[in-house]
Formats: sequence, C-alpha cells, structure tokens
Amino acid sequence: MEFPDLGQHCSKKSCNRLDFLPVKCDACKNIFCCEHMNYSSHQCEPGLKKNIQMPVCPLCKKPVPTPRGQKPDCTVGEHIDNDCRVAESKKIFTNHCTVATCSGKEAVPVLCSECRQNYCFKHRHPSDHSCSGDAEMAKKIAESNNPFGIIVKKTFTVTSIQGAMSEDEALAKALAESKRLTRRNLTNPAQRCCVS
Repeated sequence: MEFPDLGQHCSKKSCNRLDFLPVKCDACKNIFCCEHMNYSSHQCEPGLKKNIQMPVCPLCKKPVPTPRGQKPDCTVGEHIDNDCRVAESKKIFTNHCTVATCSGKEAVPVLCSECRQNYCFKHRHPSDHSCSGDAEMAKKIAESNNPFGIIVKKTFTVTSIQGAMSEDEALAKALAESKRLTRRNLTNPAQRCCVS
C-alpha cells in the first residue's frame, strides 16, 4: 500500500469499513463512514438527546417549543389556538348580518340582489329578511345624487310567470314555445333572434 495512513475505519462494529472521507460525530466523538454518520444510524444516545427540532409557527414565524415524544403538529396547533397573536388579530367572520335581531357573521359578504345589504346565510333570501328591495334601492340612489345610478330591474316571481299552472304544465308550455320559436327562425332567416 502506498498510503497506509489514509482514511479511517468506521466505529460501528457491524460495519468497520475503511472510509477515505470519515466523519467525526460531534456528540460521541467517534469516527463513522458516510452511511453511519447520522445520530440514528449509529444509535448515538448523546446525539439523539442533542437532536431537537423546533417547529416554527406559520402565522407569527416564532419557534414553538415541542416536548420530547410529542408531535410538532399538535404543539403548533395548540399555539395557534391559544398563544398566537397574529391569529387573534386576523378576524375571519367580519361580515355582520343587517337584520337588527340577528348577530350572525359570515366570512364572505352575502349581498341581497334586491336591496344590496349584507346578510348571514340564514337571512340571505329576500323573503327571509322582509326585503323592500326597490324602495330601499331608489332611496339610496336619490341620496347619492347620482344621475347615472338609476338601475332598472325586472323582478319575476314564480306566480307571475307560471300563474296557476302546475310545474308540468309550465314545462310543456315552455317546450312548445321553444319549438315554435325554433321553427320560426328556421323558416325566416332574416328575423332570427338570439334567445338567452
């Protein structure tokens, strides 16, 4: 051998491999090959005691101490629920219901299509919050002095369209009208209209 002093043998008894780039463990001070240099691969008790990972809270970016044997996810979850100051300042449910007797809040605004007021999911339909719709909208437009704010809305109810017909009769009438319009458009291409 030309270089008898080059490299060292792995300290793990089952390996004892000659490694030319050995690694000295900083905890137990023994020499190991590249396969056994991790604390867990050579069962290094001082290294395992030393190997403590501390998770960081994703909201406030502060380290969250985790006791041995406990999962970091649990401690981070507890931190967010109890101690995290950023989570307290971020209020999620900020959209209050306009109904005076309701204390409901939602994460997203739920605007009524008639009166443009914000409501909770329980009061979102015009019939659930006694919506006066167009009267409130006209009052708001008049108060804003916006000449271009006039909104023309057609409101339809099922009874105004369907009348006293049952659902099956209304469906049959709608299909017949659709066929009539289709035939008219096919026979007279100059009067074709777009039905949306």
